[in-house]
Amino acid sequence: MNDMQWAPIGSEPVPPPLPPTRVDFTGNRSGFFNMVAKGAMLELVTFGFYRFWLVTDVRRHLWSNTAIDGDAAEYTGRGKELLVGFLFALAILVPIYLAYFLIGIEFERWQGFASTPLFISFYAFGHFAIFRARRYRLTRTVWRGVRFWMDGSGWAYAFRAMAWGLLVFLTLGLALPWREASLERYKMRHTHFGDLRGDFEGNGWTFFKRGWWLWLLSPIALIIFPLAPFFYAEFKAREWRWWLDGIRIGGVSLSSELPHNAFYGLYWKVIGWWVLLSMIFGAYLAGSTALVLQLSGLSAEQLFGSGDPARSIPMLVIMVIGYFALALAVNIVMRVYLQRDLWARVLETVQVNNIAAAADVRGSGELASALGEGFADGLDVAGF
Repeated sequence: MNDMQWAPIGSEPVPPPLPPTRVDFTGNRSGFFNMVAKGAMLELVTFGFYRFWLVTDVRRHLWSNTAIDGDAAEYTGRGKELLVGFLFALAILVPIYLAYFLIGIEFERWQGFASTPLFISFYAFGHFAIFRARRYRLTRTVWRGVRFWMDGSGWAYAFRAMAWGLLVFLTLGLALPWREASLERYKMRHTHFGDLRGDFEGNGWTFFKRGWWLWLLSPIALIIFPLAPFFYAEFKAREWRWWLDGIRIGGVSLSSELPHNAFYGLYWKVIGWWVLLSMIFGAYLAGSTALVLQLSGLSAEQLFGSGDPARSIPMLVIMVIGYFALALAVNIVMRVYLQRDLWARVLETVQVNNIAAAADVRGSGELASALGEGFADGLDVAGF
């Protein structure tokens, strides 16, 4: 007699879900410092034009050292693309600046009024640039041979951002969580990984509950400076965690255990370096002034108040060199602490859930131009 029992077709047990996958960051800090220090020096000697290649190198370093389920991401963007995009953006922005300048000369009485539509226009351009720059970065991001991509309208995003910005202004910042949720939802619903579509499940109410007391006490932080960095660092940590918890790509989701005090040290280190560098800059100016006075045999009144421009040229050159050196050093500090270290601090808390949902993804989408990134550079709203 056969005692073997057969399970009916379709009743096979469902395998248990895989445990969450951690994200690993393997970037070398000293190597990153050397890269940005060298890049900052090249920015100085190329009058800032090397920044397009430096930004590309920074992204490539961060992407290539970020591994999900053992596979690192790739960044395929090029500095030349950013430069060309920037030049195209300038070809559009410069005539606008010039037209406004000429209108201001012709109608001087209306210049104050004319600045309002100009501000609104550039505010809209800024959000358009943010959306298009994000599209560019996504199409240059590849994981396991599959490219991220993005559709949607940059102008639709800009008008949505402007409407929410007005509401945030009218509510004294109270509507900010709902603004962030709406804009992130629009961006993520137009984000794709191959044939997988993104979504954002975070909502404004959840964000508000996590940080309402920061909004309530923010006037105090603005008055008492030592509290301001703590408040901002607290806000950014809560914002990062809320944002990561809401990301969805197909059936894949992210979660984070980023602590609320994760960024305290980073922001205070930046402030400390800024104070130290400013003191060094002040000492440099004082020492250089004393040296010039001693070598020239002039008094301070004769050097600065003589009305002879030729006498002040040496001090002007010294001040310009010192200023650029200060900007160079601050730039290095910002990139190390608020790009590399912040990136690493966030990623060490991230988990990827249901990574198997991305196993059979198929490639899709097309490359986007760098024009949006060029607008972002021209309007100074560029990001990672």
